[in-house]
Amino acid sequence: MAAFEYRQAQEIRDRFNLYGIRYLFIGKSAAILLGFPDTTQDADLFVDKNPENCRALVAALREIGFALSDAQAGEIVRGKDFVQLKNGPFDLDLVFAPDGIEKFEDAWRRHVEIEGFPVCHIDDIIASKAATNRQKDRESLPRLRSFRSYLRSKNVGRS
Repeated sequence: MAAFEYRQAQEIRDRFNLYGIRYLFIGKSAAILLGFPDTTQDADLFVDKNPENCRALVAALREIGFALSDAQAGEIVRGKDFVQLKNGPFDLDLVFAPDGIEKFEDAWRRHVEIEGFPVCHIDDIIASKAATNRQKDRESLPRLRSFRSYLRSKNVGRS
């Protein structure tokens, strides 16, 4: 699959706004929206696990073009910790319980808006990457921490 693109983020934002879905970009896709100079193959979203929010999410994803099976739709409505979608116009990871972040509401209070995109705070992105303890995340952490210092020097995404 091709790399995550800005237009995909726009499609998510615009459709999700129509449904009033509460979500945050998280992971490297969030860092990219903050200006991090890197690439990723998918969009990662931290979604509020509220059942009404999750039902709206299923409808919005189908409108975007995701061919959700009944089983996938059920996982989303239940707020399964992690749902990976590769059956749509781009790859999408739905994360209902990201490593390193206790509750959606906590992350929501800290999030930043970038051009209308709700994005996890850089501290939450780093905490989540550190908590996963995957090799690829450990390798990106020094660059993310350096990027956080840059953002702070520009007064972007401050707590």
